[in-house]
Amino acid sequence: MTIQTGDRLPAATFNLINDGVQSVSTDDVFKGKKVVLFSVPGAFTPTCSERHLPGYVEHYQEFRKRGIEVACMAVNDAFVMKAWAKDRAVPEGLLMLADGNGDFSKALGLEMDATKFGMGLRSKRFALYADDGVVKVLQIEAPGEFKVSSAEAMLAAIK
Repeated sequence: MTIQTGDRLPAATFNLINDGVQSVSTDDVFKGKKVVLFSVPGAFTPTCSERHLPGYVEHYQEFRKRGIEVACMAVNDAFVMKAWAKDRAVPEGLLMLADGNGDFSKALGLEMDATKFGMGLRSKRFALYADDGVVKVLQIEAPGEFKVSSAEAMLAAIK
C-alpha cells in the first residue's frame, strides 16, 4: 500500500558518507524536524541530474529559511550518492541518502521495477514534506513525468 498524507513514515535505515559510510535511521532524519525528501530513480540519470537535483540545490536556502531540511534519496549505494553530490555541487547539509536495497522505497509503496531498462528495482520519482515523521504533502510523479516533485512545486505546496 502506498503511503498517504497523514501517515507516519516507516522505520528504515539509509546510508550516507561523511567520514566513511554512516547508517542513519528515519528517526535520525525526520524526528522533531521539518524535512522535504525527494526521491529520484537514479543518480547520474538525465532528468535526475539535469533538472531534479539542480532545482533543490538552487532553492536549498529557501527551504532552510523556512526551517525545512532537505534530503535526496535514490536506490543507489552511498559511494554513488557521494560522487553525484560532488559532481553536482550539492551544498553541505543537503542529505544524500542511499536506499541501497530499496527497503524504504518498498516500505513507502513507491518502488518501481526498472528491469526493462537494466536498472533493477528503483524508487519512483516523488517528493514529500514531513513534519516530525508525519507526511503533510506527498507529490508522486506519473511515469516519465517531472512536474509535481520539483523544488518549485514543493515550495508552492508547503503552507
